[in-house]
Amino acid sequence: MTGRIVAVSRAAGNVFAKPVCDAITLVEGLGVEGDAHNGVTVQHLYLKKKDASAPNLRQVHLIQSELFDFLSDKGFDVGPGELGENVTTAGVELTDLPAGTRLHLGDACVELTGLRNPCKQIDGFKRGLTKAVTARNADGRAHLKFGVMGIVVAGGTIKPGDTLSVELPTAPVSILQPV
Repeated sequence: MTGRIVAVSRAAGNVFAKPVCDAITLVEGLGVEGDAHNGVTVQHLYLKKKDASAPNLRQVHLIQSELFDFLSDKGFDVGPGELGENVTTAGVELTDLPAGTRLHLGDACVELTGLRNPCKQIDGFKRGLTKAVTARNADGRAHLKFGVMGIVVAGGTIKPGDTLSVELPTAPVSILQPV
């Protein structure tokens, strides 16, 4: 399974949307250099208030660009970085991958830890967006399509046009849960 990197983004402050960059550097065990979510322990403001010593399972946020086409069909104009992701990809349905999947992004590697869980800022950005990207599985459980979160297991610089390859974990696998 292969794809490509469409865009990369980062923001030093805790802002919802992140500006698109020419390249970003992933730092092993920390996240995106210069990004507000970079760190060994949780950096998400809400989660940090709950337990500032918790491990940072949200070092890198990735979204597949196909989500933007899906949202466009529903009347939402959304582009790379606008949902707070660091890496926008194409060609791989990220939210369908199991926990522990390793994404090789150029010469860097990110291990998936979970789904991005929705927050009130999403509907603050575009009213109705949360509902638009929440589907139901055959068993009735919510399937969140806001993207995936991961930790950096091998650092490196990545840029648009770099390849994305998928390394699935060995069985048994578990589905991604919100983190």
